[in-house]
Amino acid sequence: MIIAIDGPAASGKGTLGKRIAQYFGLAHLDTGLLYRAVARDVLVRGAALEDEEVAVDCARNLDPGTLDDPKLREAGIGEAASIVARLPGVRAALLTFQREFARRPPGAVLDGRDIGTVVCPDATVKIYVTAEPEVRARRRHLERLSQGDNVSYEEVLALIRERDARDANRANAPMRPADDAILLDTTNLDIEAAFDAAVGLIKRKISQ
Repeated sequence: MIIAIDGPAASGKGTLGKRIAQYFGLAHLDTGLLYRAVARDVLVRGAALEDEEVAVDCARNLDPGTLDDPKLREAGIGEAASIVARLPGVRAALLTFQREFARRPPGAVLDGRDIGTVVCPDATVKIYVTAEPEVRARRRHLERLSQGDNVSYEEVLALIRERDARDANRANAPMRPADDAILLDTTNLDIEAAFDAAVGLIKRKISQ
């Protein structure tokens, strides 16, 4: 069973993906970490994030063992990841890794922005998690404050909107719901309610 979870930044898809994987006994891959790791490695090399040749080389030589690097959770790396994710060569280089991960028995939960549309178009269940930008900005703002990052809510909201536009309008694999995806709006849901709703949606889908 393959479960694809897509959605914009701070929609809650990562937390949901991890919990859903645990619930159903499946492996979990936060595909955003792959792009964050590529961005990190490009910066370590001292190259520009837009340098596709360097970024593709980093993607091809990515060490999956470094995906638990705490630096990948930093806000700046998230923005950098959005930049390298626009590069077609990077997306192509990471596609094989993601598909092979998804095919490992007994299945997997992958969350990202193009899982249901590009990476796993034949996924058993596809969920598109979203929420109003202002709500997502509040969540991300609280998260960054808890990390000691003295950033304003207005700044976070601007970054969220900029990230949404960049991800949705990129030429290669833009962020959008798959035609057969189930929409889960978490604007008015806490994580427990969102998790319960997602599990219910998945169970109904696989019982059809």
